[in-house]
Amino acid sequence: MKKLLSLCVALALVACGSEEIIAPGECVNALSAEEQAAGFRLLFDGRSLDHWRSYKEDEANDGWGVENGCLTRLGRGGELITREQFGDFELRLEWRISDSGNSGIFIRGDESGRNMHYTGYEMQVLDNVGHSDAEDPTHRAGALYDLIAPDHDTTQPVGYWNRVRILADGPQVEFWLNDRLTARFEQGSEAWRALYAQSKFTDRPDYGSLLRGHIGLQDHWDKVWYRNIRVRELD
Repeated sequence: MKKLLSLCVALALVACGSEEIIAPGECVNALSAEEQAAGFRLLFDGRSLDHWRSYKEDEANDGWGVENGCLTRLGRGGELITREQFGDFELRLEWRISDSGNSGIFIRGDESGRNMHYTGYEMQVLDNVGHSDAEDPTHRAGALYDLIAPDHDTTQPVGYWNRVRILADGPQVEFWLNDRLTARFEQGSEAWRALYAQSKFTDRPDYGSLLRGHIGLQDHWDKVWYRNIRVRELD
């Protein structure tokens, strides 16, 4: 009986300390024929982080890695950014968040500040059901973080994948989540300046000012998976 009890306790401890792992074959990273014809290219091939590095570092640190073909936040690593910078582009990717998890996708940021939020702005990635940040509508998945709230919740439940499309053409930017528009804005416009004035970023004068910069993935301490990250630069 004592041996059986010890075994049960050990199994329970293992279960409590276990972390969800994406199943092999779930992360497919490939361009469709339509995407190839349109000029898309992959920023992640499911095997390496050659197109990425950690914020203010030369290479990607071990906080980010590849898990069964997914680009994954594995531990404390700070933000992950593209080696290249992009001006006018269309970005497509899919994300899956852990239970009560939080992350984000940055665009048009540089490394002049302590983190990407000093210049770049974020499309929120969130478990809208389990994370307390969802109490603020401008912090829900698909939002222009802390500025524009989606007028609907189009997220998939935890355990399912969400499709992102970000279109940045000059100052005009659109965020799409699961084929529905969640934010549309014009950088530098009067409406933009009014939103900025009511945000938490007013002590960062260069926030949202760049029309070219890195794409980044946020480390918000929770496990998150990204797959099929592809981009095309606009003429």
